[in-house]
Amino acid sequence: MTDTSAVASPIDFAVHGDYGDYKKKAPAAERGAFTRAPYSFRGRITADGSGGFRAEPGRYHLYVSWACPWAHRTAIVRALKGLEEVVSLSAVDPVRDGRGWAFREGPGHTADPVNGFTLLREAYELSEPGYDGHVSVPVLWDRQTRRIVSNNFPDITIDLDTAFQEWSGTGVELYPAGLRAEIDALNDRVYAAVNNGVYRCGFATSQEAYDTAVAELFTLLDELEERLGGRRFLFGDQLTEADVRLWVTLARFDTVYVTHFKANIRRLVDYPNLWAYARDLYQRPAFGGTTNFDHIKRHYYTTHPRISPSRIVPAGPLLDWAAPHGRDRTAG
Repeated sequence: MTDTSAVASPIDFAVHGDYGDYKKKAPAAERGAFTRAPYSFRGRITADGSGGFRAEPGRYHLYVSWACPWAHRTAIVRALKGLEEVVSLSAVDPVRDGRGWAFREGPGHTADPVNGFTLLREAYELSEPGYDGHVSVPVLWDRQTRRIVSNNFPDITIDLDTAFQEWSGTGVELYPAGLRAEIDALNDRVYAAVNNGVYRCGFATSQEAYDTAVAELFTLLDELEERLGGRRFLFGDQLTEADVRLWVTLARFDTVYVTHFKANIRRLVDYPNLWAYARDLYQRPAFGGTTNFDHIKRHYYTTHPRISPSRIVPAGPLLDWAAPHGRDRTAG
């Protein structure tokens, strides 16, 4: 029987150093620009198994961090699809020292209930002996083969939406065939300028790189503000994969990215449509119920020492996510 009681020793920056293997494993940056490390595991789950892994209830487990936007969206889609009893989920400690993501008991995170790992790196090493690449969340784990299916976050939510339809009782379809080309095109733009754009601002090491990233970020946010003026969601009256991908960045925007990543030309609350849209989604259980602002703030402000060497977690901002949003009156 797997021992799931083991946990990692407490965070210790003095002994283990700061987390930073995203820097070591990422491709070389140009002119101070942030470059994201590659995601090495690219398996796909399909209903018929043609992608290499067959969708089956109870077979797969998601390792997430409530702090990480890429992982957060897998939890949102799992909830929107009603797959909580089909695909299990557990969360790591939001604070990382030099060992990376770890399993500890605490508010919102637990020991590993599946394999008894103490460090998420163990899942990577079991899947690929000698693995020395980037260790990230989310991780989609296969209990049957005891290996990682995927850590490639753009694929995981799509597979959850499309491959597990047999067990989804919600009727939600986030990646409808007729809209896929348009969703993909918008997702590509949102990823480059917004989702990853805030990181390009925060981790830039030259003024030129920062100026480019922050201009692209707010140009697209301005465009999305206008787009949402006449429709409730990004594609009208239907919630899609595109909304999930944008929202996880909006949820962290004023709390972290405005200050910590210097994405501060405007705040989310300065955009009437985007702020109301963000509240509209937050007030749905799949979004608000999977959002942990404590994990978000402690993760960002304690594990990026070059940006926040004091590791002081700020008290604010105080945002009223429960305020009426009025988006139900917005035309589709």
